[in-house]
Amino acid sequence: MAGEGEEKVLRKIITAFEPLAELATNGGADMELGAFAHACAHVSVFFRCLGIAFKFGEKDYVSKVDDLIEASNSIQTLNDMIELDIQQDCVTQLGSHSRNLLRVKRGLELVKVLYEEIVKIEGNSLRDAATVAYAKVFAAHHGWAIRKAVAAGVYALPSKSSFLQMLNEDGKFFYPNVAFTAL
Repeated sequence: MAGEGEEKVLRKIITAFEPLAELATNGGADMELGAFAHACAHVSVFFRCLGIAFKFGEKDYVSKVDDLIEASNSIQTLNDMIELDIQQDCVTQLGSHSRNLLRVKRGLELVKVLYEEIVKIEGNSLRDAATVAYAKVFAAHHGWAIRKAVAAGVYALPSKSSFLQMLNEDGKFFYPNVAFTAL
């Protein structure tokens, strides 16, 4: 659980993505791979706060982000990375940077949808919010066994109040007019 003096997790995530959102909405220059990957690294805390139910997802997400961070040492932009994978005919190969980027994007989308669903719920359970978010983002890409494991895993999620405590949020910042537009 985050302490009183520690930085608020959601604020840290939003701060990391603000310059990227501005760049994306302006449709201008290529997005730097390093800036994108480092912003994505902040999101892993969100998964970690969801507990054991999202442990596999967190580990997978972190490994993909780490790959993008490593790739940023030699590749400048997201477009450069994708173009390189296209030239090397490895876009769809397991472990390619482009494929890892797709997995990271889906992880970000899950966080976005989960956040939107958490804001909507009245009670203290995250189960329905997580089920909806998973169904919207990942279910179509997973086989039966993983879908069933997720369906069982949502029963191990922390309560909404515990989740907010772990994020070091009091709920005031969490709800009003906060949108993950950068995601």
